[in-house]
Amino acid sequence: MSCADALSCNQRPCEIEVAGLRRSFGKTVAVDDISFNVGQGELFAFLGPNGAGKTTTINLLTGLLKPDAGEVRYHGELFDPKRLNVKQLIGVVPQHNNLDRELTAAENLLIHGRLFGMRGSKLQQRIYTCLEFADLTEKRDTPAGKLSGGMKRKLVIARALLHQPQILFLDEPTVGLDPHSRRKMWAFLRRINQEQDCTVFLTTHYIEEAEALADRVLIIDQAKLVTGGTPQELKAKVGNYVLDIYNEEDIQNEFFEQRPAAMQRLEQLDTSVRIRETTLEDVFLKLTGKRMD
Repeated sequence: MSCADALSCNQRPCEIEVAGLRRSFGKTVAVDDISFNVGQGELFAFLGPNGAGKTTTINLLTGLLKPDAGEVRYHGELFDPKRLNVKQLIGVVPQHNNLDRELTAAENLLIHGRLFGMRGSKLQQRIYTCLEFADLTEKRDTPAGKLSGGMKRKLVIARALLHQPQILFLDEPTVGLDPHSRRKMWAFLRRINQEQDCTVFLTTHYIEEAEALADRVLIIDQAKLVTGGTPQELKAKVGNYVLDIYNEEDIQNEFFEQRPAAMQRLEQLDTSVRIRETTLEDVFLKLTGKRMD
């Protein structure tokens, strides 16, 4: 089964359809003929190591880059980034915070809203609503440069939600955050997906993030799609259980569909071993031959 088949819209209306997308920079191929679909209301993770092509893909999907080949469709309509209705459809959170440090939290949202043609009481109400949703109401008059890293990240996300997009793109949303802040951000993203009726498309190189958050995961490595599906489907592809076999030099892994088979193999070995459930890290290692960076 191809990645495109594995990532059909899974009985949901298709919101994003990507076919044959390719982009090069000189002789370097950054995205190599990728195809996949995202269903309406999904929390979708694009997982891969640094340099795999994740940011290039998100830039192609949001119109910051033009593809060399292939196409992107939203709700079946060919994507033209020059059309205002498409820009209204999507919200974008870049990998690095691009707030105006001198402006307050509310002023950063105000400028963004005006760029989308929002004015008057409607804009002020949306600013209040988005700051409240992001738990930043008490920081509305604080300059963005004085906010903590986690608060800055939430403000960038609140800004992207201001015009009420149907799809939210986030490029490495938790990079640079400490583990506690990262888990708080996961809860925030779940709320966006569930309470804002918003499809969430995020890129990440944190395997535990994709495993904890995503309805479906697409794995990319060296510009090519490796595999895709729900976290459980991906684990089942290589085996639901792993037997770690320890020796003097390294650890070898053997995969089994059922635990009894792993137990039977364990009894045959005269060395240190461990049985555990398969993780997405194991899937990546099994299918690419290397660990995630």
